[in-house]
Amino acid sequence: MKRTPLYDAHRALGARLVDFAGWEMPVQYSGIIDEHLAVRRRAGLFDVSHMGEVEIRGAGALAACQAATANDVTRLRDGTAQYSLLLTPAGGIVDDIIVHRRAADRVFICVNAANREADVAYLREHVRGAEVVDRSDEFALLALQGPRATAILARLTAVDLPSIARFAFADGDVAGRPAMIAHTGYTGEDGWELYGAPSDARALWDALLEAGQAEEIAPAGLGARDTLRLEAALPLYGHELGEDTTPFEARLTWVVRMDKGEFVGREALDAHRRRGPRRLLVGVEMTEAGIPRAGYPILQDGRPIGAITSGTKSPLLGKAIALGYVDPAASAPGTGLAVEIRGRAVAAQVVRLPFYRAGAERQS
Repeated sequence: MKRTPLYDAHRALGARLVDFAGWEMPVQYSGIIDEHLAVRRRAGLFDVSHMGEVEIRGAGALAACQAATANDVTRLRDGTAQYSLLLTPAGGIVDDIIVHRRAADRVFICVNAANREADVAYLREHVRGAEVVDRSDEFALLALQGPRATAILARLTAVDLPSIARFAFADGDVAGRPAMIAHTGYTGEDGWELYGAPSDARALWDALLEAGQAEEIAPAGLGARDTLRLEAALPLYGHELGEDTTPFEARLTWVVRMDKGEFVGREALDAHRRRGPRRLLVGVEMTEAGIPRAGYPILQDGRPIGAITSGTKSPLLGKAIALGYVDPAASAPGTGLAVEIRGRAVAAQVVRLPFYRAGAERQS
């Protein structure tokens, strides 16, 4: 398995390491629930250096990205970013990505670890008039997330953090090390993602943990990252997203700019939009005791109408929650359902998403 530059730091902290997309990654340190609540209430620090980074270079970089991605790159200015999708010609989702405009001739894309090679191949196939450079090995990536994240980071940098809006970024030093400081994250909390050289990763990691001692910052693993993103109803590739799923089914219509002109998958999505989705992603809350897990059938009146894609007991809300796909006719909030758990139909209902918003629990 591959290892990030912080492997030794994880071992020193007693992390439990697992195989994730071919990487030996920390799934937890003190425990998933403790780490989850630290991020919701204070701050947590994640090593996400397994993610991939790809740069589109050249005079045609923006036009190339406009044609290869679903969102509208022309809405970006230098120093801003957007959530976007790579699509198959049939309208399925190849990956969900973050597109950063560094300059008119440089676009920096963060891709999922499991899809790095496929995404690079995809971009090299569909990008015209610009160069595609896989820079993944040049970066380590740390995610500092939680309501105290900005206060902690401010102790280590002279960059004016309040001036960086959500989904914007700036270059600057953090703890004396150069980094791209992005106001992004995947937890449902405010926070930052720091792209730096692999050789600087340990110094940044240690400095952030030390700077956050007063806030009781916690190193956090992939287990808490998954429960956090599920509470916030953020999709995960391979669970909610895949090549057999369209953005409309995944409720990512807001990401797809059908009026921007031609892009990969547009024609298929136009036809899909006219005929309507065959299924829709919904939030599910159990009303009887039981934990829904990925793959469990969703039932209505004893009939299978879909399946769970992600599920857990929410560490913050204390409720069993899940995401899953169902027939559109059963997708309205309040709809009564059941989830088949070990052969037994357990009562549940469709609820509005997200389950949690930063600063407040979801109101039923």
